[in-house]
Amino acid sequence: MREELLSPDQEPQEIEVEAGLRPRSLEEFVGQDELKGHLRVMLAAAREREQASDHFLFAGPPGLGKTTLAHIVANEMEAELHVTSGPALERAGDLAAILTKLEPGDVLFIDEIHRLSRAVEEVLYPAMEDFELDIILGKGPAARSIRLELPNFTLVGATTRTGLITGPLRDRFGLTARLDYYEPEDLRAIVERAANILGVQIDSDGASEIARRSRGTPRIGNRLLRQVRDFAQIERPESKGHINLDIANDGLAFFGVDSLGLDKPTQAILNSLCTRFNGGPVGLKTLAISVSEPEDTVEDVYEPFLIQQGLLLRTPKGRVATPTAFTHLGLAPPRNSAGSLFDE
Repeated sequence: MREELLSPDQEPQEIEVEAGLRPRSLEEFVGQDELKGHLRVMLAAAREREQASDHFLFAGPPGLGKTTLAHIVANEMEAELHVTSGPALERAGDLAAILTKLEPGDVLFIDEIHRLSRAVEEVLYPAMEDFELDIILGKGPAARSIRLELPNFTLVGATTRTGLITGPLRDRFGLTARLDYYEPEDLRAIVERAANILGVQIDSDGASEIARRSRGTPRIGNRLLRQVRDFAQIERPESKGHINLDIANDGLAFFGVDSLGLDKPTQAILNSLCTRFNGGPVGLKTLAISVSEPEDTVEDVYEPFLIQQGLLLRTPKGRVATPTAFTHLGLAPPRNSAGSLFDE
């Protein structure tokens, strides 16, 4: 059984599809070998002791498998998973209501844990460390505190902003791990596994091309696979749904994914930086306004891959496009401009 508190912008159908593609054990999980090894040892040891496992904190960009690993922790421990998110826990009472419903060995997953309010975080400290919950009854001079015993449970936190997590909270996790972007071979295996689950016929070249443009992210790879599947079904009926290299290339181009895997919003950021601001430097707020995206979305979702690919730099003066970015867009890098860091 699993209790989930879903964010309002998630469609039930999307959640159902993503859950169907989600690995259910460490053996099914592809990539992140070092982290899998740590989890295998810690979970196996906890099972042998017949105790709840230690707390885990998973960090990294969206779509790399943090939520999936929380489900795997619960499955490996044969425990019930309770899912919520930092923004959903507005008051200490919200967290207390969840904690008091936990059974021994249960797993509590808090997504975007860095967005917990300070009041909620203070309640979490004794719950994680001593499995106790302090509750204030009444107000003013008549207020009194009572302490409730909680069953041993495992807290799994996920964050895209490790730097925003306070030291006292971070230190209470038994394992803090950062998920890295995936290698193309791992992504190809993920795409082929998803295709098998979805009943899509795809050859090795087609899977490799989708994986190459997935920006190192399994969630994006699965989404691109579904888009190319739809393209093959409607625009290439003669293919009978079979995806090869040509179909993959045509389908990805149809949905606006370029040769590096940049989608329309990411291309817009790069285009704006190179054309409107002559390569920069430009501040994050200005860049976000120019593409009508929230600052944290630009910083957390789009920029990491651009930086990894050597297309963008973060400098003390602002964001700067590299010569590689101009070349990718078919533009000549600026020379002798005030914003360029690459003039000879």
